[in-house]
Amino acid sequence: MTTYMFQGKYTPESFAKLVAHPQDRTQMIRKMAESAGGKLVHLYYAFGEYDIVAIMEYPDNVSMTAVAMTVAAGGALSGGMTTVLMTTAEAEAAMKKAGSLKGTYQQPS
Repeated sequence: MTTYMFQGKYTPESFAKLVAHPQDRTQMIRKMAESAGGKLVHLYYAFGEYDIVAIMEYPDNVSMTAVAMTVAAGGALSGGMTTVLMTTAEAEAAMKKAGSLKGTYQQPS
């Protein structure tokens, strides 16, 4: 499974609804993740450019993209961003592979 970080920005209307009717969205998001073959690992609210951060695992990019599209189509968010996350072991393997490629790339002339 690949790990993804989804960051979303609520619309003012969505925040108004959450303030009027406070609710924990974790179970709903977990159910949606599982229905797409994935897993919700963590759900956070955040300060800054994005209001909500979900760490999720999916078997492939298509499944994660389908979930992101479903959320976007729902209208609760004014923007979002998905980032593929790697473990430190995966990053180390990439570093080693990059080292083995040294000399194979040439800058444009």
